[in-house]
Amino acid sequence: MFGLGWMEVGALIVIALLVFGPDKLPQAASQAGKTLRNLRRMANNARDDLRAGLGPEFQNFDPADLNPKNFVRKHLLDDIEDDWNGRPKDLEPAAVGSSYDAPEPPVELAYGELPPYDSEAT
Repeated sequence: MFGLGWMEVGALIVIALLVFGPDKLPQAASQAGKTLRNLRRMANNARDDLRAGLGPEFQNFDPADLNPKNFVRKHLLDDIEDDWNGRPKDLEPAAVGSSYDAPEPPVELAYGELPPYDSEAT
């Protein structure tokens, strides 16, 4: 539960008993549950309103993608994972027994040899 061990959960229960007392603890837990449900409902409504306001071209929009950690993982690290695995993640062999042909490694230049120049790339 939330990455907490049994010892941490037990300590939180003891602290809650000390702070609220045994007679007020059920009321406090009920109120906390209602508040959590209301917050979750408000967040879902806000997400749905945002998607509806952006239009049909943003139907796959996920606000979690705006988190910098998720943004970097999605847009930058996917390419690195492709390099580590030797092939793009979405390019799997078509059938069992078939294989993926990896791109040829770059040709090494001899000493003093100039690399190819592409005038359109600059």
